[in-house]
Amino acid sequence: MITLDEYILQHIEPEPDYLYRLWRATNIHLLHGRMASGHLQGRLLKMLVKMIRPKNILEVGTFSGYSALCMAEGLEDDGKVYTFEINDEQEEFTRPWIEGSPVGHRVEFVIGDAVTEAPKLGIMFDMAFIDGDKRTYRETYEMALSVLKQGGFILADNTLWDGHVISPDYQRDQQTQGIKAFNDYVKQDSRIEQVILPLRDGLTLIRKL
Repeated sequence: MITLDEYILQHIEPEPDYLYRLWRATNIHLLHGRMASGHLQGRLLKMLVKMIRPKNILEVGTFSGYSALCMAEGLEDDGKVYTFEINDEQEEFTRPWIEGSPVGHRVEFVIGDAVTEAPKLGIMFDMAFIDGDKRTYRETYEMALSVLKQGGFILADNTLWDGHVISPDYQRDQQTQGIKAFNDYVKQDSRIEQVILPLRDGLTLIRKL
């Protein structure tokens, strides 16, 4: 008997071969390979880009490039994903995968701290995907909101954090506390409207009013 997760994957758009190979390489060669978005979330990201139709997307936290390429799939050919990765040791793995992709020309891969560097681009974004350091989600959110157009969308990943946000066993974990602080902060923010989807370990959709 198949699992519900397996059933879902059998009934959505297939994962492109290039992304499947990237996902496998990520899990073989990188620590914490499960951080890559994967088939279901990747297809959702592409679909949301198709629905929102952004010109410019900001991503905080490139990791292996999987999510950036999924969003790039959904863009028009003149659209661009500006993706920031603070860990410079990631570049050797990630850059060839981005540049070798059929949609790699739609991705600008930057090594650096998005919180300080993204505003220097002078671009107002239509959409942002936050998937960086959980301890600084609030700061990242404020930066993203400051460079987001009115009516634009922020997607924040991992906002249920494998259920740790409601577990008493993780009250001293800094990443869990960072996510909880972010969730509480967003809940009371009158500048936006938001909903949390229980996809993987939580995806919050935020619209700037």
